[in-house]
Amino acid sequence: MAERTVLVINSGSSSLKFQLLQPDSGITRARGVIGEIGEPSGRAADHEEALRLAFHQLAEDGIDLKSSGLLAVGHRVVHGGSDFYRPTLLDDERIAELEKLSELAPLHNPPALQGIKVARKLLPDVAHIAVFDTAFFHHLPAAAATYAMNRELAERYRIRRYGFHGTSHRYVSEQAAAFLGASPDSLNQIVLHLGNGASASAIAGGRPVDTSMGLTPLEGLVMGTRSGDIDPGVISYLWRSANMDVEAIESMLNNRSGVWGLAGERDFRRLHAMIESGDSSAQLAYDVFIHRLRKYIGAYLAVLGHTDVLTFTAGIGENDAVVRRDAVTGLEELGIVLDEGRNQSKSKGAQRISADHSPIAVLVVPTDEELAIARDCAELLAS
Repeated sequence: MAERTVLVINSGSSSLKFQLLQPDSGITRARGVIGEIGEPSGRAADHEEALRLAFHQLAEDGIDLKSSGLLAVGHRVVHGGSDFYRPTLLDDERIAELEKLSELAPLHNPPALQGIKVARKLLPDVAHIAVFDTAFFHHLPAAAATYAMNRELAERYRIRRYGFHGTSHRYVSEQAAAFLGASPDSLNQIVLHLGNGASASAIAGGRPVDTSMGLTPLEGLVMGTRSGDIDPGVISYLWRSANMDVEAIESMLNNRSGVWGLAGERDFRRLHAMIESGDSSAQLAYDVFIHRLRKYIGAYLAVLGHTDVLTFTAGIGENDAVVRRDAVTGLEELGIVLDEGRNQSKSKGAQRISADHSPIAVLVVPTDEELAIARDCAELLAS
């Protein structure tokens, strides 16, 4: 009998990522990306054709979904609003409710819903389950979740700190605890998810108490193309002085800001090469990125009061030893002592990069959001 599997789908506006996993063993059977959907250079005219291409790719790899023990299709959905914070079995009613949340995440939720509708059409006889990026942060303390703005307006329009990358922060904090041989509820942790999108979280006893992203994934750390924290007055200033409308400003802050906005490059491998060649714009972009990151580390050390472990994860966090070094250098008096030899290790698994005598353990832990989603799906169906 084939071990049960879950097909995890992450549907973006112009791409569809898929991964077939065995939630019990954690083994990935297959994975792939169908990109440039709807573009002249792409292979798929729309998401339905993209998913059919994914099925074809699986078949070429010798995988027949019908005989693979397919348990469910897990869908990554970025924004769950206030109501969706558990893995949710999808039906027409739930999808209609999710569509109303698109105004909270207009860049992310609509393509995810499109992927859900297509997958339900092509795989009608299997459970479809949504897992939300915001779920882990649903129960943030009110002091962390609340913006200091007009209360009635915030309540009417559901404005609060929702937080994102929650699936990654939860998974990595659990893996960090396992690596240290401790239970998550016995540790205070800082998790730094550093990729093209970047976020930080403070987790006390297994429960998040703060996170850098807010109402949208735009707030917080400097990212590949997103500004992160910015004075809200910049928006009205650009509206008045540069004659930019809200859509143009939003697009600029999401797509043409961050490291790319400062240096014209967002890949940190090329950014380092530009810095080595003497490019002052690349140096400034890097310095701004590191400065913001260090501010959040310091803030979360204060929020937690006592910290046991700080963990780097995601593309930059897992692979860029220079970023890790610069993020924590000089923080020895705050309890963080890096071992540069360990930091330079090319190991792909979880590893400690702090000195043995460091009061705070510093780790690198690979994230696996797809596996976390697959296991959430299996757990929901078993309950």
